[in-house]
Amino acid sequence: MERRSIARAALALAIGGATGRPARAQGNAPPPGGWPSRPVTMIVPWAAGGSNDVVARLLAPGLQRVFGKSFVVENRAGGGGAVGMGQAARARPDGQTLLVSSASNHVFNHFIVPDQGYDPREALSAICMMVDVPNALAVHPSLGVSDVQGLLARIRATPGGLSYASSGVGSSNHLAGELFRLRTGLALNHVPYRGGGPAVADLIAGTVPVAFLNLPTVLPAANDGLVRLLGIGGKTRIASRPDLPTIVEQGIKGYEIQSWTGLFTPRGTPQPVIERVSAEVRTLLAEPGTKDRLSEGGSENIWAGAAETDAFVRAEFDRWGPIVRQSGVRND
Repeated sequence: MERRSIARAALALAIGGATGRPARAQGNAPPPGGWPSRPVTMIVPWAAGGSNDVVARLLAPGLQRVFGKSFVVENRAGGGGAVGMGQAARARPDGQTLLVSSASNHVFNHFIVPDQGYDPREALSAICMMVDVPNALAVHPSLGVSDVQGLLARIRATPGGLSYASSGVGSSNHLAGELFRLRTGLALNHVPYRGGGPAVADLIAGTVPVAFLNLPTVLPAANDGLVRLLGIGGKTRIASRPDLPTIVEQGIKGYEIQSWTGLFTPRGTPQPVIERVSAEVRTLLAEPGTKDRLSEGGSENIWAGAAETDAFVRAEFDRWGPIVRQSGVRND
């Protein structure tokens, strides 16, 4: 199953007819089985300021309004997302713990961090897919380049190559940088951070000259002229930034990598809770204000239900396992 295939299917579901907004599946019905009985923890396995964190904080107030209990976003960074993932995987399956997850920590890390003690496919249940997140290549303005070919020339002219920032070892950003290195054959040195927010801060400061980051994470700094965007990692340009070319169309053949953000919970969580949360997230993502904020940040609403998301994630493991192994990326 290709990511764009699930995106098209999910978008068709999210349209929900001529109104463009799906009705709440259960109206004002009380939460299933008295859930939630206390504040719900939404684990984000990255530092504040990254794309997963943005989505979590965008949805938390709406979920709190619907269910009448606090939805507390908790950033648990470390180990390329492994710390937060482990906390979620080992939590009680009572619906009180949710995981805002991405391809980086959910799929790639499984092949990069040895002996995690659990398999995400078995330890976690999908609630829904939420957004598609483009990867972006950005540079500090002092580098003096405005496109990918200019960056290649600068790397060739720099003894030892250039350093690039990512949100952590094993993240989609890290693999984006490694894929760029493999496709160009040029020297790039990885500088991992504990999330997209800290990486952007150092890119703005000029501490590191190049960064591969999720577009929503780096776009505000680019809009303010603090960093310069050179391209994105998808097959095609995105509707919200049609002026931003893909890296492929700038001459790097075979370069395609994007991320996604989905919602998960420990395996064994009651199905009525999963279904109700999924339905409410679908509604919240379709609200005009939320859609606008996602679009402005460079993300795309690709809501899909639990079964579809579970099948998609399993296909992602099959797709990316061989690629990650070939890259040689490890976090021992």
